[in-house]
Amino acid sequence: MTFIWMPMLWLLLLVPLLVGLYLLMLRRRKRMAVRHSNLALIRQAMGRGAGWRRHVPPALLLLAIAVLILAVARPAAVMTLASSRATTILAMDVSGSMRAQDVPPSRLAALQVAAKEFIAAQPADVQICLVVFASAAYLVQPPTLDREALTQAIDRFETRRGTAVGSGVLTSLATIFPDENFEELQDDLGAGASAGAAPRPPSRSLDDPPPTGETLPRQPVPPGSYENAAIILLTDGGTTTGPDPVKAGQVAADHGVRVYTVGFGSPRGDVVAVEGSSWRTQPDLETLRTIARITEGHFFEARSSDDLRQVYRSLSAKLITETKLTEISFIFAGVGALFALLAGGLSILWFGRIA
Repeated sequence: MTFIWMPMLWLLLLVPLLVGLYLLMLRRRKRMAVRHSNLALIRQAMGRGAGWRRHVPPALLLLAIAVLILAVARPAAVMTLASSRATTILAMDVSGSMRAQDVPPSRLAALQVAAKEFIAAQPADVQICLVVFASAAYLVQPPTLDREALTQAIDRFETRRGTAVGSGVLTSLATIFPDENFEELQDDLGAGASAGAAPRPPSRSLDDPPPTGETLPRQPVPPGSYENAAIILLTDGGTTTGPDPVKAGQVAADHGVRVYTVGFGSPRGDVVAVEGSSWRTQPDLETLRTIARITEGHFFEARSSDDLRQVYRSLSAKLITETKLTEISFIFAGVGALFALLAGGLSILWFGRIA
């Protein structure tokens, strides 16, 4: 536990001073009693059994003051709380390699089962969006609370040629930030300009006024700082087309969006035959690790259908709850108020007054 306003802890020095003041008042009261001519009459007026009880309310009051001082210092602790994320983007690879049967009955079938289990485990107030990518990325289900619509969309998945992981990331970001134009980045984030390509216009400084109809570029924010949405990116192969996936991941990091990456498939990969041609496919784990790292997300490797279901269960726990430093001064304030009320209540009950 730590304290946000650490200097306020100096106020705790008031507690021993108040204890000394209380002892001084007791000693003064005792001296006044000794001067009285009839001590027996004083004892009779005080009644029986008031000895130790008269110290309990002051002790509780001093304890209340100490706890309230701690509350003023704004204590904080690392706690696991319900996540504030409102939208989860499932970006899933539907390239031809998902037909591979190294994960029975097929990678695509295993993905569909795990994705539906993940959706069913989410809280009812969390919106879920479906993005699929092959040679290009497509939004197949906008963010919705309708679990049945999501399930039906997953059942309609069909494989296609190509794997554009970067497009999957950018299309997911376009869903989160619909007012921004991510389509222009599809070409800008490529591995390089092709021969004979038209030169790009010179870059402008942020201090230059934007042309008519344009807005200044978005200022980067700390990675992982956007708490209203997260992307879960699953692929079973390396990028074959589209924008550089690491550069697309950097765009997500600049927007503060976490990307949780999942490499799916057996370590040796599998040979897939489509339309008379065949190739061996396996995930580019290093690229997925890099995307997760720069966006403050997490990387997972799933080698089987059971592994994939376990990954989605882990992701569900991470998205539903999150561990972060949380101010808990309200707890100390409540405890301090309780001690103060208890001190006053006991004083009235035992002595008929608050003193």
